[in-house]
Amino acid sequence: MEIFATYLIYIHATLGSIAFIAGFIAIITKKGDNYHKKSGIVFYYAMLLAAISALIIAVLPKHENPFLFTIGLFSAYFIITGYRALRFKKPNPLLIFDKVISGCMLLTGIIMIAYPIIFTGKINILLTIFGSVGIIFSIRDLLLFKNIKKLRKSWLKLHIGKMLGGYIAAVTAFIVVNQFIPGIAGWLTPSIFGAAYITYWFKKLKKKPLKIPR
Repeated sequence: MEIFATYLIYIHATLGSIAFIAGFIAIITKKGDNYHKKSGIVFYYAMLLAAISALIIAVLPKHENPFLFTIGLFSAYFIITGYRALRFKKPNPLLIFDKVISGCMLLTGIIMIAYPIIFTGKINILLTIFGSVGIIFSIRDLLLFKNIKKLRKSWLKLHIGKMLGGYIAAVTAFIVVNQFIPGIAGWLTPSIFGAAYITYWFKKLKKKPLKIPR
């Protein structure tokens, strides 16, 4: 089991590095061009596999890590929903899978907040912060799914916001694992800068309204 865990950690680290580089290329290249699309696809699959491997590692004996599990969940949620947002520009998109994903994230967010309170009698600050973020995003998704017209208008905003959210999770994991920034600051710093960059893009999109294809 320990040999399996070691190999899985190496695979996870490799995939995470690929996602880190590919995501950066996708961010700095022009949105919609060939380089952006190809690097975005590489980022999506590398990050998804890295997130899945993180979930497995975090529950293996002697490697139990609730924070790694949390990052894995958030990474998977953000990149899956961000990638699927590309489908929302089409008329009458099928939303069953999207509703299931958002529903699972909502339940996970609630568990993240409640679990330490129930079993230790204490509030875990990090789990509460990330759990609250998950709840907010999932509820927003579920409400948006009820308004197809608004959903179609928001597809690019959702795609950019969610994919950047996935990249923030990758950067957070990289900083925390390598201890570049100590303590809770290492967990929150990428989110602060990432949120500022997402806000910049949302303002940019607001100035240039998106035309919805028919």
